[in-house]
Amino acid sequence: MQKRWIVIIKHMDLNKKETEDFYRSIFLFKYILEVKEKLDVKKIEEGVKLILQGLGTEVEIGQEVMENTPKRVAQMYAEIFGGLKEKPEELLEVFTEEHEEMVLIKDIPLYSMCEHHLLPFYGLAHVAYIPSKHKVTGLSKLARVVDSFCKRPQIQERLTRQIADTIMKVLTPQGVLVVIEAEHMCMTMRGIKKPGSKTVTSAVRGIFRTNPATRAEAFSLINSR
Repeated sequence: MQKRWIVIIKHMDLNKKETEDFYRSIFLFKYILEVKEKLDVKKIEEGVKLILQGLGTEVEIGQEVMENTPKRVAQMYAEIFGGLKEKPEELLEVFTEEHEEMVLIKDIPLYSMCEHHLLPFYGLAHVAYIPSKHKVTGLSKLARVVDSFCKRPQIQERLTRQIADTIMKVLTPQGVLVVIEAEHMCMTMRGIKKPGSKTVTSAVRGIFRTNPATRAEAFSLINSR
């Protein structure tokens, strides 16, 4: 399959950026198709159509929207809820490295959907761990775990806990610390309507919980700009 795409790209005479964009589009399309196999797309489409009908907007928005918006929303959900088909623990590839000091990745952008109102929340994740027995993982793998848990109906508290527990389970490090700061659209555009307010959650495991100095070092590094 990949060889076939290489032949097609050669015939298209694309430059490097165009080639990267082409591959990205193909992989996204393949990803959405795989997720659709797990999701009941027809039910999602029917549900969106019922919402539009319930809003009484059929006359105002026109036939094109009534026919195609349910399909567009279903495809969007297949993408943003793609983590439902993944096993995040399988994303962490373990290898050995002569390093047993703190590893911190901070300011990982995240986007997820609150399961209470199906509205987005977005912000930053900070993930720190201290290896044990020289077991480490690739830096990008930690970000992938964050993404995987984000791509499902979520609440921020559980999201924070799931990331920390998965890293503890797979890497068995001395400790893990995860901090998430996010703005929730359910507090921005409805209800109390407080744009700019952020929710901060943390999950602390192992030595980060038992050793205040180690925990303080991690928070100091996270807060440094």
